[in-house]
Amino acid sequence: MSTLFQIRDDIRAALARDPAARNAAEVVLFYPGFHARIAHRLAHALHRRGVPLIPRGIMHLARFFTGIEIHPGARIGPRFFIDHGMGVVIGETAEIGAGVTLYQGVTLGGTSTRRAKRHPTLRDNVVVGAGAKVIGAVEIGENARIGAGSVVVTSVPANATVVGVPGHIVAFHDDSNGVIQRLPDPEWERLNDLDRRLQDLHDLVAHLEGHLAGLHDEHHNGEPTATRTDD
Repeated sequence: MSTLFQIRDDIRAALARDPAARNAAEVVLFYPGFHARIAHRLAHALHRRGVPLIPRGIMHLARFFTGIEIHPGARIGPRFFIDHGMGVVIGETAEIGAGVTLYQGVTLGGTSTRRAKRHPTLRDNVVVGAGAKVIGAVEIGENARIGAGSVVVTSVPANATVVGVPGHIVAFHDDSNGVIQRLPDPEWERLNDLDRRLQDLHDLVAHLEGHLAGLHDEHHNGEPTATRTDD
């Protein structure tokens, strides 16, 4: 596919996934994610040809203007969309499939200092929520969704929804029919149990306070109160 067709598809992706986008001109002129992707196409092409310094310089300028940091070596598929984008970081050996969406503050980071595959692979149609961190040479399967603020350090199967720190699977979904199969979430269940216990404690304290207030009123009204007597 030619570069012009790829750029056209990126514009269409922005229009399809961002309800605030009104027309193509708005995307081209004012969307930093689109600008960062254009810069990355040029930088990546030069990087693959072994051109020194210039690819890094291009992405350095792109980061200055967009707030998005993408290493020239990262491989990015078609219809890629970064919504808002400020603070997004994509490492050198990251691989991103077709139709992927990233929100602001996402990091696709590495955990190794070796010159090897050390950044995540995101398969087609993955969505990564705001502030999420996907760390290491893990694989995120097709159509997976990473919740905002999650930290993912292990691979995620296709169609899974992951939330939490560390990230854990809470559901599987099928976009073809809209069916969502939710999994038991022990952490959420423990929080709910704690909330119930706190409510029971609150009710008990309120009951005791009411009882003590009644005894206090009886005492001030001169009414005798029950006392214990020994036989």
